[in-house]
Amino acid sequence: MNVLIVEDEPLTAQRLEILLLDYDPQIRVLAQLPSVSKAVQWFNDPLSPEPDLIFLDIHLEDDLGFNLINELNLTIPIIFTTAFDEYALQAFKANSIDYLLKPIESEELAAAIDKFKMVRQVSATMHTAVLNQLIKRLEPPTYRDRFMVSVGPRLRSIRIEEIAYFFFEDKATYVVPHSGVPVSIDYSLDKLGQLVDPDQFFRVNRSYLVSASAIKSVYAYSGSKLKVELAPQPRQEVFVSIDRVTSFKEWMGK
Repeated sequence: MNVLIVEDEPLTAQRLEILLLDYDPQIRVLAQLPSVSKAVQWFNDPLSPEPDLIFLDIHLEDDLGFNLINELNLTIPIIFTTAFDEYALQAFKANSIDYLLKPIESEELAAAIDKFKMVRQVSATMHTAVLNQLIKRLEPPTYRDRFMVSVGPRLRSIRIEEIAYFFFEDKATYVVPHSGVPVSIDYSLDKLGQLVDPDQFFRVNRSYLVSASAIKSVYAYSGSKLKVELAPQPRQEVFVSIDRVTSFKEWMGK
């Protein structure tokens, strides 16, 4: 872990470094800086490694430590150190990890670093989760290219390009191939809507999920209603739900 100490009292800075190394000898103190100006200069140097954690004194020799955060728009985790406690609220508004009063005790320092490690671990976990979600969104979706159905005792595989539409009737879902013989299928229309390519299929209403290849004609009725003529022809007329008319027109125009 790389640590930067911004402290204008040399003895305090040295003692803090000793306490840090007592806590964990693997900690690397990158620098001890006495002022806001020196810290700004250090951060602006492209050769300066970025710290994982900053110990920042509030009262520095040339300015308040808060102004270092404002000037550099720092987002690096910070543990404030100070001999005064009137800045506690302001410190926490600056998204600090903790606020330590001088003289710093080893137990309080250890608790603050433990808190930093816990926050970093949670942040890393959240970052990984968000990254995985983004990757998943960027991956091209995969859709079913066939469905298995039962025709009496026989199993049959129907390719997606053979399917004209799906419909729901009498508490059962059916798939209708272009050959025209409906066959029951063990999926709800909601689930089928997730499994088929939305560029090829559209849920026109609660009962019908239709393929673009099955649409022969679309008729406009009064009141913005749309009637869809399908092939093969279903037993009932099929209308587009009023709330889906706009999206249906957009889909048809792709």
